[in-house]
Amino acid sequence: MARVLVVGAGLTGAVAVALLRGAPRGQVSVWDKARGAGGRMSTTRADSGSADLGAQFVTCEPELAGPRLSFYEELESQGILKPLTAPVEGMVVREGSRNYVAPQGISSVVKYYLEQSGADVSYEQHVTHISLQDGRWEVSRKTGPLEQFDVVILTMPVPQILQLQGDIVDIINGIQKQQLESVSYSSRYALGLFYEAGTGIAVPWAAQYISDNPCIRFISIDNKKRNIESPEIGPSVVVHTTVTFGSEHLDSDPAEVQQIILSHLQRILPSLPKPSSIKCQRWRYSQVTRAVPNSPGQMILHTQPLLICGGDGFTRSNFDGCIESAMSLAEAVRLHLQQFQSQAAKLPQDLL
Repeated sequence: MARVLVVGAGLTGAVAVALLRGAPRGQVSVWDKARGAGGRMSTTRADSGSADLGAQFVTCEPELAGPRLSFYEELESQGILKPLTAPVEGMVVREGSRNYVAPQGISSVVKYYLEQSGADVSYEQHVTHISLQDGRWEVSRKTGPLEQFDVVILTMPVPQILQLQGDIVDIINGIQKQQLESVSYSSRYALGLFYEAGTGIAVPWAAQYISDNPCIRFISIDNKKRNIESPEIGPSVVVHTTVTFGSEHLDSDPAEVQQIILSHLQRILPSLPKPSSIKCQRWRYSQVTRAVPNSPGQMILHTQPLLICGGDGFTRSNFDGCIESAMSLAEAVRLHLQQFQSQAAKLPQDLL
């Protein structure tokens, strides 16, 4: 049975492994360096509540989604996504588009696909080296033994693919390296403020886009945005900085950045209560500003054994782009596994 490793438990990796469920002779593992699923669709938990510090909404444009429309419909039918009904000030909505929120947190979308996949998912697994060994991929991580796989799928941000060591450095050819190095991302910070149950936050909106502040671009009352207001759950406030602020402070001390953001927030919302806890999140790779040329969905770095990469860096930086890449990855890997199965069937039984 072919061993398949997916590096990255964000949306692209999760959907890809869900699509590979039942693939011929495939045993699939997912490794992620974080402590939980989601990637940039992560939900941070606190004693008094939770908050989406990454992606805020899922937007569907039916005329562009095409065959991917069924993914939105399935998530809505399962109650994982629900239409956005709360008031959002300053939000630009394209005609015909639909905006959704995830009542249980945006990471619930990713977790749904991981559960559907039946894959073996492991966290705090930071992959550092990928090398060829006896016709298989030998994968090293910061902690844990070396493991070998027949197929490796890389779904982390493109700069992290280029940081990997081992034979992969020489396997990526000149043209591929040039294309991968052309991918760029915006950076920003997110702040989560968590409050005890019963705390009141008196604003007339659930979220607001800010256009006249050099630091803050977006504020949401996260539980109100997700329409889960309850006397048992403490409210949470999410703040996203501007891209310019994120770039200027990318390598600054997070504690200092947090204080700057809070000072700006105090000027915008002077009546905001003091939170019981705060989480500061630096998104070095927030959104793709320039994808791989021609948006191929995936890139095959090596054929036998298969080493392939994908993600929104190969399409576009939204939910639909991740789904498109996942479908492209799954199609290529499924075809490879069928060939793997055919070759294995030709071997003498004592070699299997």
